[in-house]
Amino acid sequence: MAGTEISNVTISIYTLISSLYYWCLGFYYSGSKPVKNMEKRFAQLMLVIIGVLAAIIATANYVLLQHPMSQVLKEDARNDGIQVFTHFKYFVDPTTVVYDLRSVSGESSPMDVTRVLLKYAERQQDRSFSTIELSHQGTGKFLLQGDYFKKLGKEFKQQNPAYTLRTLPENILKIDGSAAFGTWTGGMLGVFSKQLEDFSQWHRDWYISDLTADSTTR
Repeated sequence: MAGTEISNVTISIYTLISSLYYWCLGFYYSGSKPVKNMEKRFAQLMLVIIGVLAAIIATANYVLLQHPMSQVLKEDARNDGIQVFTHFKYFVDPTTVVYDLRSVSGESSPMDVTRVLLKYAERQQDRSFSTIELSHQGTGKFLLQGDYFKKLGKEFKQQNPAYTLRTLPENILKIDGSAAFGTWTGGMLGVFSKQLEDFSQWHRDWYISDLTADSTTR
């Protein structure tokens, strides 16, 4: 599905909200004065509408984001022990995807976690987002620009995996939008070593430090 699909879904949701709101106003003021118990009926009607809208929003998040994520996790046995919850920012902002790493088992390596992220990028390559927020258990840790996320998806089967892993950290942003890691220059071996250090540090800052802290408090 094209990137415009998400915008169309959002427009449809807000159009529905507006239509229902004005319909309720017309229903409420349809007579010269409200009929008996109209206030109660109106409140009940609004609760129903809120429930319907919540269901629509939840369905859009699942179909467009979480279902593809579930497919990625199920298609490779190496993903056992990794759980990711994906949704729009605040569940209604279609420009930002929250990629929330919920669980990583002791058997899963940083390479496994990264592979899942790259496979998800491949699955979403035909959709357009402005930002991907990398979170851990509900806490935002890093950002990826939407264009770079799309590039990762399109190049997944073509680009040298070692190159992708080495250069990924230099494209990662802190939550405030500043660069999380630098870009290294110089001799090939020196650059390669620093890039691998950044790759390891990225995973430590993303989730490993949290998991280590949790294990020491038990």
